[in-house]
Amino acid sequence: MGVNGTRGILNPNAGLTHFNLERELPPEDLAPFVDGFWGVSWNLDQGAYEQEILPYPCVNLSLGADGFEVHGPGTRRFVARLVGRGRVFGVKFRPAGFSSFSRLPMRQLVDAVLGVEAATGKAAPAVQSDEPATVRQAVELFLREMSPRVDKDAALADRLVSIAQEDRNIRSAEDLAVTAGLSVRSLHRLFARYVGVGPKWVVKRSRVQEAADRVARAEHVDWARTAQELGYHDQAHFIRDFRAQVGFTPAAYARRCAAQRG
Repeated sequence: MGVNGTRGILNPNAGLTHFNLERELPPEDLAPFVDGFWGVSWNLDQGAYEQEILPYPCVNLSLGADGFEVHGPGTRRFVARLVGRGRVFGVKFRPAGFSSFSRLPMRQLVDAVLGVEAATGKAAPAVQSDEPATVRQAVELFLREMSPRVDKDAALADRLVSIAQEDRNIRSAEDLAVTAGLSVRSLHRLFARYVGVGPKWVVKRSRVQEAADRVARAEHVDWARTAQELGYHDQAHFIRDFRAQVGFTPAAYARRCAAQRG
């Protein structure tokens, strides 16, 4: 499946029977800023489908039926309604990557959907068709024309987001601050400036995304063991976080995924 697999896509077994998902890596010169390109296409002549997404801590630039839009880091579960036939092309930025293009503080982009000019100060790319190769070429040119510069603090923020997502010994902002050799206050300032969301939120979101991904792929889940492996002190805390972000308890979500597998 490529970068990140299906993590972040809730009940992917159901979703991937309704749409096609493709991902590509960015060119080398844009890799410090862009995590990858993605495309979703669907043909639902018989009806509609609603796909639930648990977003990553990053900005996406997408081209769909409403034109180009900038989607800031989303803290809430997002539901994409797919109707008829359609296609969306997108750019997933690295957690701190869009800070090099944004004219707004990253905190103002959280849970926001903006036009490209409002977000960057530059008119949206001009495209002649919605063919992925054509759109990608136009977007790459658009990004290069803004002459982004590699920022060591942005690179540090990206690295710390990755650590928070992967190191199960990181359970809090305090743990991440120790790993980074920063004060908690400096860590929060770094995330506010370059990512938009706080380090504690990043830790919680990554744990729930991984749990949801495990549930979607497994026939049976040992909840106590899963909570422990994901760095939770107790199962009850894990269940609260999961329900708050996914909208279902882990057991209810598991039943939904198992029904689709069946």
